[in-house]
Amino acid sequence: MKVSEILSTSTKAFPSLEIVPPMRGMTKNELLESIAPFMEFNPKYINVTSHRDEYEYREAADGSFSRHLIRNRISETTVCAAIMERYDIETIPHIICAGTTKEEIESKLDNLEFLGINNIVALRGDSMSSEKRFTPTPGGYSYASELVEGIRKYQGSASYRRSRKGDDDRYFCIGVGAYPEKHFEAPNIETDIANLKRKVDAGADYVITQMFFDNNVYYDFVAKCRAAGINVPIIPGLKPISTFRQVTSLPEAFSLDIPVELTEALKDAKDDREAAYRIGTEWCSMQCKDLIAHGVPAVHFYTMGKSDNIVKILQNCF
Repeated sequence: MKVSEILSTSTKAFPSLEIVPPMRGMTKNELLESIAPFMEFNPKYINVTSHRDEYEYREAADGSFSRHLIRNRISETTVCAAIMERYDIETIPHIICAGTTKEEIESKLDNLEFLGINNIVALRGDSMSSEKRFTPTPGGYSYASELVEGIRKYQGSASYRRSRKGDDDRYFCIGVGAYPEKHFEAPNIETDIANLKRKVDAGADYVITQMFFDNNVYYDFVAKCRAAGINVPIIPGLKPISTFRQVTSLPEAFSLDIPVELTEALKDAKDDREAAYRIGTEWCSMQCKDLIAHGVPAVHFYTMGKSDNIVKILQNCF
């Protein structure tokens, strides 16, 4: 079922999850067992992140260099297929502009249709560590709005189109990302929201936000999006803090603010890892309950490969 259909037919808020594909060496069963604790809470879908391929240059005996592709993670498509084989749940791969040509993306779409996957999250992707700014891949897309537009042109196989005759024949339901505290490359929140509107106007069906720790930031962001003419569902994304160190590492990595109250509580527990873990879990539970009370359609959790604190939050809220 498409996420747009899930959102339109659900009568109450539901959880969804995001996982990171495992590093090479993890078995399929180990991956599936790591997801198992979430299943009792009936999440509607699981997002699987995508990571751009990187290259390293190796020196030969003659002093010349050759470029070698490095793939350290199992592909998002493979992970989606493994989850679908074990669990009755929708899986949603991320597709990114970074490191991929238009032709390679079209090939991915063919593979996803073959597997029966008709939901996608379309993202630009991050720059490489060696880049100060994002550099498009030759023959690829420069912006997520272009990627959405390209995916929208994909109509599925002829048999699919015949089965949807007289209906909405677009094969993929597309989600996109948003930044309640603005993307770090945007000069201001208004420009960032204008960029988000381009993605929606290009054909995005819904929006998932980056994590935030002050719900008022989300409510203000949604209000600004509505004023700008963005009318698709905007799903809040949450991640519980688990260590005091994340008070500095998360703002640095994701360009976000952490409220003073939460910062001070974690500071008092900086030498007590269990206390910091509990504080972060309780704060995220409080956020989730407040969001549900305010009528959000769903709450999306960034698991980062961890389950214990997310399971506790799901127990508290769902």
